[in-house]
Amino acid sequence: MNDTKETVLKVQDLSISFKTAAGIVNAIRGVNFELKRGETVAIVGESGSGKSVTTKAVMGILAKNAVVNSGSIDFTYYRDDGAKVDCDILKMKVPDVRRHINGKRIAMVFQDPMTSLDPTMNIGRQIMEGMMWHYHTPREEAYKRSLRLLEEVGIGDAEKRMKNYPHQLSGGMRQRIVIAIALACNPDLLICDEPTTALDVTIQARILDLIKKIQKERNLSVVFITHNLGVVAKVADYINVMYAGKIVERGTADELFFDPRHPYTWGLLSAMPDLETSDDRLYTIPGSPPNLLHAVKGDAFAPRNIYALNIDDRLEPPVFKITDTHYASTWLLDPRAPNVEMPAELKSRIAAMKKEAEKYAAE
Repeated sequence: MNDTKETVLKVQDLSISFKTAAGIVNAIRGVNFELKRGETVAIVGESGSGKSVTTKAVMGILAKNAVVNSGSIDFTYYRDDGAKVDCDILKMKVPDVRRHINGKRIAMVFQDPMTSLDPTMNIGRQIMEGMMWHYHTPREEAYKRSLRLLEEVGIGDAEKRMKNYPHQLSGGMRQRIVIAIALACNPDLLICDEPTTALDVTIQARILDLIKKIQKERNLSVVFITHNLGVVAKVADYINVMYAGKIVERGTADELFFDPRHPYTWGLLSAMPDLETSDDRLYTIPGSPPNLLHAVKGDAFAPRNIYALNIDDRLEPPVFKITDTHYASTWLLDPRAPNVEMPAELKSRIAAMKKEAEKYAAE
């Protein structure tokens, strides 16, 4: 990563489990990543891989049955008087997180805007609420700022929309409202938890463009959670591929798309719909993610990995360095491992993606 930029968020050795009626679920098993000011880090993976739990820990909104076994979440921000504050969110008391972090310094855009918005409150009141609570902004000033926010997120006729209720708006407009609420207190960090999943593809593209535009204008740091690698290509500077509660590969967007090294990343890229592919069936990764009620022995991905080695059943792979920014956790990168190449179909798909990227860069 670019060391000239300040680190806003640093997650180290994060391990979280949940107490359930069936037993202890080891949902997060040693997650490490960092985010610098003005950059976007994406966390990708199948449902149940631990993406949302990780970011809920960052927000300090874990469920009551969650147990943080180890780790730290270091967050850096500047107070209103300009003083720099470094804090470990895991060590803060819940009321302090609510008062100083949630909504004010770190804001979150959730997957379904309809469940994020209060159906009993009009839009204006919901946008104004955060400013008035955190900063004691006078009502008239909060109203004017809310109008400007609505215009910033691309909603016309702002005064009329302020009086609307969530059910009176389309899905795309509701998601823009949620983004406006998230931006109301001018946070340092924006967490987007699959913000386009519930929307059709045309609206998806507009919401992604909007997030990128606002990020650039405000120098926001963004954590973007998704299972859709096609979305990641549009927004991310760095990508963390997550599987069974661990990050199995991380690197720049170019490294992950053009030079993936983990078999799970190969599977995710192969499963992306592609108009150019010669296959008449969409690829799916065989099998299912492991049940984290049970201790994982060896490589968690081994039962689904057609390239698995004998050692995968016995020992968890270490993190191998590929470049200064690219790392992967697979025994295939060990110097003693046999030379295994990515599937030919994926190789030709990556070649096509490179060609397309070069074409856009030239335009």
